[in-house]
Amino acid sequence: MSGFHRFARIAALGLVGLITSAAAASAQSVPSSEPMDSSRYVFQRVVYQNSGGYPDDKSYAQRLLRNIGAHVAATDGKVEIRVVSFAAGAKLFLMAKEDADLAKGLDSLRAKGVKFLICNNTLQGMKLKPTDLYGVTEADVVPSGVAEIARLQGMGFVYIHP
Repeated sequence: MSGFHRFARIAALGLVGLITSAAAASAQSVPSSEPMDSSRYVFQRVVYQNSGGYPDDKSYAQRLLRNIGAHVAATDGKVEIRVVSFAAGAKLFLMAKEDADLAKGLDSLRAKGVKFLICNNTLQGMKLKPTDLYGVTEADVVPSGVAEIARLQGMGFVYIHP
């Protein structure tokens, strides 16, 4: 390839990059015509992973519950949420037995239709029974938290790990 052709090819690639960058910048500066209220969202099916938040599980649990509450509010309740807890995520329900604010957060979300599920493998590993955990019943226990997330994704649930 001659020097001129090499130069022309490099210049063309640079021009393509410049046009792409300019288009992206222009798209970012154009205000969206989409509504910013709850009519913006169609019905959603979402599975949240709760595997704990080392090193501060309480702060993580508080953020998780706030995020889920904000999700329900933003969609005006047009959402089906399942929270699958495993590993250190089980601590949320242990802490809620002693922490009225966490218990209130769980109760509030459950009242809005959020379903909290817990991994049986985690219960066995931690030597816990559902009755050891705040608000957890046998019906909330799934065989495997990770397998349950995959099952729900296969059913069309969108995966979120905050």
